[in-house]
Amino acid sequence: MINLALHNTFTKLVIAGFAASALTMSASAKAIDYKSLDSLSLNTKAVTIAENVIIPWAIEPLANGDLLISERSGALFLLPKNTTTLTKVSGLPIIDANGQGGLLDLALHTDSNQNQWLYFSYSSSQGTGSGSNTAIMRAKLSDDHTQLSDQQLLYKGEHNSTKGQHYGSRIVFDDEGYVYFSIGDRGARTINPQDLTRDGGKIYRLHEDGRIPSDNPFVKQKNAKHAVWSYGHRNPQGMWFDKQNNILWSHEHGPRGGDELNIIKKGANYGWPVVSYGVNYSGTKFTDLKEKDGMQSPVLHWTPSIAPSDMLYVTSNKYPKLKGKLLLASMKFSFISALELSKGKVAKQYKILDGIGRVRSLAQGSDGFIYLGIDGQGIKRLEPQT
Repeated sequence: MINLALHNTFTKLVIAGFAASALTMSASAKAIDYKSLDSLSLNTKAVTIAENVIIPWAIEPLANGDLLISERSGALFLLPKNTTTLTKVSGLPIIDANGQGGLLDLALHTDSNQNQWLYFSYSSSQGTGSGSNTAIMRAKLSDDHTQLSDQQLLYKGEHNSTKGQHYGSRIVFDDEGYVYFSIGDRGARTINPQDLTRDGGKIYRLHEDGRIPSDNPFVKQKNAKHAVWSYGHRNPQGMWFDKQNNILWSHEHGPRGGDELNIIKKGANYGWPVVSYGVNYSGTKFTDLKEKDGMQSPVLHWTPSIAPSDMLYVTSNKYPKLKGKLLLASMKFSFISALELSKGKVAKQYKILDGIGRVRSLAQGSDGFIYLGIDGQGIKRLEPQT
């Protein structure tokens, strides 16, 4: 059973959050066992185009065919088109690379004034307290793509921690000038995710320049973090904004079992750790609840856990079997999952590229090719075979 004192604390905080947005529990989530997935055969070959990137956390394609690649240890690389030589990009802030922290996501965005920025997330020791927390910064990229300038810190999670896990963090944009990003619970599940006065275990929304939108769900709640868009998350490391249907999708790592795919709603509480489909890594329970009134259930959950990484919606004509599908990778079991979506639900899920490796990042280049960042293997291009 869940600790009574913690349960009472969570309940009090949840009620406070509901004052901003009345929510109802969704239907029970569908459980997915990866072993039951049908395979989808692709006539493709994964060709190595760059080595010496040990943990390629993100790949961001540029319009001219170049690729920007973040290495979790704290380096940003440029891979020019048609080369295999990595060039280090200068101008990064100080990064506290430890455990799961380091240089994380990358996202190019052109603002309403037609200025192009590179947004990136990283673990920062700035602020008070020992350790670090997730920060979001944007900067201008030089014409030759080798230097960053005009750095602007948009958000920095407070309550630094020396724990090395659950930094999040992905960055996505909608078509209305808002940026969304995630910060994991930082290994403090009983403190951060259900407390709106603390960073961690949240998905946030800002204006593209870092201002807090006046219609965010908790802006009128005293002492709440006004940038919060949703809460009760464990460690969201994949996000995709479906601009056609105005839906924000996210997945997050569960503990042992209960990795989740979620549709993120304004002000919603996703329940961690009051509710979960998983258990402790030791196999013991930390809650008996899988769903609860007022807490948003996932669209589906993977049990056993697959350790999902990046998300990519395929639009390229190079892969007829993948076009229109949402890809996410299983780092634990070395395959990529291809999801068919229909009206906010997963109609079908396939397994592709079984045995490909621990895929950390996914991207579709301006050339239409899919690029894979694989831990310990570097960057690969998925090339259709004729």
